[in-house]
Amino acid sequence: MENTKKEKNEIWEWIKALVIAFVIAVLIRYILFTPIVVDGDSMMPTLQNGDRMIVNKIGYTIGEPDRFDIVVFHAPEGKDYIKRVIGLPGDTLEYKDDQLYINGKAYDEPYLDEYKSQLTEGTLTQDFTLQEIDPTLDVIPEGYVFVMGDNRRYSKDSRHIGIVSEDELIGNTSLIFWPIGDIKIVK
Repeated sequence: MENTKKEKNEIWEWIKALVIAFVIAVLIRYILFTPIVVDGDSMMPTLQNGDRMIVNKIGYTIGEPDRFDIVVFHAPEGKDYIKRVIGLPGDTLEYKDDQLYINGKAYDEPYLDEYKSQLTEGTLTQDFTLQEIDPTLDVIPEGYVFVMGDNRRYSKDSRHIGIVSEDELIGNTSLIFWPIGDIKIVK
């Protein structure tokens, strides 16, 4: 009788431990961090198709996106995209001769150097202004960001889908955790 009671108590303790572990895993997965798989070539050479990354979901609930953050967001097509924040609220944007200008100031984009060095003709990023993308915008409005993929010639980004509401941002990411040989922090 005593042995049966001890076994039941042990089973109950195991069940409680498993339930607590499950609840903690769910909280971490759905509230703090979530994995994502890079789908496509729009962020090459920074990210490769199939890279697995960790998305920090709490960063933007307590803070704002920074310029050049790599973010994951809900795109209009009902799919999640991964792109780089180029423009922030209040910014004017222009690309001219493969040079990014924000509020009239030239910005370096070292993450594009690899692709730019491989060009034999033309530019990596086609010339545009924010107003050419959306004639209703002089500046990026409050609560929105302008995003672009690093593979500028083959990226569906704010040049095509428009500016992205900060409410659609899932979080930012910089840690590739798979494949094992490619584990690294990207910027």
